[in-house]
Amino acid sequence: MKEERSLELMAAVMATADAFLRESQRLFRPHGLTGAQYNVLNLLAARRSGISQRELSDLLVVDRSNVTGLLDRLEKAGWVRRGDHPEDRRIYQIAITPAGRRLWAKVHPVYVAVVTQVTAALSLRQMNECGKTLRVLEAAAVRGKLPD
Repeated sequence: MKEERSLELMAAVMATADAFLRESQRLFRPHGLTGAQYNVLNLLAARRSGISQRELSDLLVVDRSNVTGLLDRLEKAGWVRRGDHPEDRRIYQIAITPAGRRLWAKVHPVYVAVVTQVTAALSLRQMNECGKTLRVLEAAAVRGKLPD
């Protein structure tokens, strides 16, 4: 019985993730963005002085191997810039550019409105519980509980 429920839960989580991915693509595509690119701009928008590339990698919701290419594309579009870290020349400091900030300011309110609409039927308690459950599942997956 528990195994069956586990399979149902995983199917529901994966279906939800797929639906969110499709909708985020629909939301960001008209702005020339991907969900991962929006995540970078969103993280950088809150950090005036920028962030190291390693720290950005740790915060992102993408595989680390994709960060360099992701930043290359964002830099080519003029939305972020790489610079030397003020204290360590071996480290790149990533910052949002004025063009990137304008794009983020245009897209962010739309994203917030969609997220608010999607979660409108949930109480604060339900959102908290759901978040806890998803973090438990994520931690189990990260520990290697899921096969390759």
